[in-house]
Amino acid sequence: MKHIQEPARTIPIMAETDVLVVGSGPGGLSSAIASAREGINTILLDRYGCFGGVLSQVGVEGIAWYRHEQTLESNGIGNEFEVRAKELGGSSREPQSDSEALDAEMFKVVADKMVLESGVRPLLHAMAVDVIMEDNIIKGVIIESKSGRQAILAKRVIDATGDADIAARAGAPYTKASKEELMMVTVMFACRGINRDVFQAYVKEELKPSYADWAGESWSQQASDKEKNLFSPYLENPFNRAVKEGLISLDENISIGGTWSTLSPEGDATQLNMVHMLKQDCTDVWDLTASEIKGRDTVLKAITALNKYVPGFEKARLRNFGMTLGTRESRKIIGRSSLTEHDVMNQGEFDDTIGIFPEFIDGRGILILPTTGRYFQVPLGCMIPQKVENLLVVGRAVSGDKTAHCAFRNMMCCTVTGQGAGTAAAVSLKSGVSVSKVKIDDVQKLLIKRGVKII
Repeated sequence: MKHIQEPARTIPIMAETDVLVVGSGPGGLSSAIASAREGINTILLDRYGCFGGVLSQVGVEGIAWYRHEQTLESNGIGNEFEVRAKELGGSSREPQSDSEALDAEMFKVVADKMVLESGVRPLLHAMAVDVIMEDNIIKGVIIESKSGRQAILAKRVIDATGDADIAARAGAPYTKASKEELMMVTVMFACRGINRDVFQAYVKEELKPSYADWAGESWSQQASDKEKNLFSPYLENPFNRAVKEGLISLDENISIGGTWSTLSPEGDATQLNMVHMLKQDCTDVWDLTASEIKGRDTVLKAITALNKYVPGFEKARLRNFGMTLGTRESRKIIGRSSLTEHDVMNQGEFDDTIGIFPEFIDGRGILILPTTGRYFQVPLGCMIPQKVENLLVVGRAVSGDKTAHCAFRNMMCCTVTGQGAGTAAAVSLKSGVSVSKVKIDDVQKLLIKRGVKII
């Protein structure tokens, strides 16, 4: 690769804060709110014009779609998202679980309100492009925005980018699977003009979908015996038929098939999680570009198949795409500790637990729903990268193996790591120690005080 030499320049400091959270998805939102609620000066930064990440920017509605009668959870800030959305009329019943489907547009408002009420200082339309380091201690980040290139100084930084962007730029070690092994990326979409009653009758009387259908060509997910007969809003055969009969054609490494969520009385079908692409690296801007363009084109093919083969969708047309691509996997830090397949499938316990997450695994050919009350503990150590001080990483980029990633990548687990990191950052500041030396007992006591189940 060719290079140019960028001349040195003086960068203005646009803000100083105690805690800076970069990225505002479920993990980042929870981090910032948790920190600010402890009276800590906190800035929450996002590159888009709204907070919410995969909820509001991608359009994934089911933050807790795994929840069943026997499910045990941390009951932290993530659960508040559901409560606040319902209070504001921004949710509906999620079709396959005991949870709320969060309206993507209304969640932007929910996030705004929770950010401002907690005392977080919001900063939108700003992208972190570099880090400020001193003796392996992170001191802040460099941002680019309409206001130019500026610096934000921070005593603690929480990387909630999903891709460990800040950790990578700070020199923290990480792993990333090859393109051939990475989980698929998705262009989410919604339709309008459906006949809800006709479609629901088709689902009930003819389609009769269950989690056993996840083993099809599109997802290849094998449910265990206790899940196979449970209802799941899964649809794949009409798309396979459309390809077989020559109605549509699909590029290599692209498939159509997946789930829907809310069906509104007005004829909207939202969170159509159906267009998927393999072998795409979401830290590669060329792959991101190609996935967005190919994905949108494939969505139109999906709607063509829905129009012809699915009762109730005869007059359906595109309502909207997600604001950005839905991604599942990229970098994962190498932490002070690491979650493993054994931990998430065998009720792992840790001395430095900051919350729990149900035994819910979704990905890499495995589907396990938390229907028996089993759960694992989430350790603070998996969020603390090696070789960099006063940096915490939350969300799907925490430290763990491939199977563990299929548990902790889920949105509600991202809120568990987020609230734990925000609380740990606050405690470390108040006690005057670095993040890696924070007293876990103090963090745990504060989390319990806030109503979080940690063991």
